[in-house]
Amino acid sequence: MKIRPIRNEADYQKALERLEVIFDAKRGTEEGDELEILAMVIDNYENEHFPIDMPDPISAINFRMEQMGLKQKDLVKMIGFKSRVSEIMNKKRKLTLEMIRKLNADLNIPTEVLIQDY
Repeated sequence: MKIRPIRNEADYQKALERLEVIFDAKRGTEEGDELEILAMVIDNYENEHFPIDMPDPISAINFRMEQMGLKQKDLVKMIGFKSRVSEIMNKKRKLTLEMIRKLNADLNIPTEVLIQDY
């Protein structure tokens, strides 16, 4: 097992190729240990070079509604009047702290996503 830091795209591709070869390695074996460490090195490189931004609050709400099979009218109990829901979803009005708390509790959307500016 010879794992090195990933410094460039060529190193990254080599690491991915090796990961594919040892992907089904059993835990506790030498290859299993290599797999675990290699996955951490790859994850570190990807987080540094290919960061994924958080979605804006309205996109997150839309995505979660789609997952749960909800319609805008289902947000009335969390946000308020139907017209207010429409304003929020069309980005004409900002979420309040109380709305964020209810959306977090009912839709399980992280607060750090909901408090972002949009």
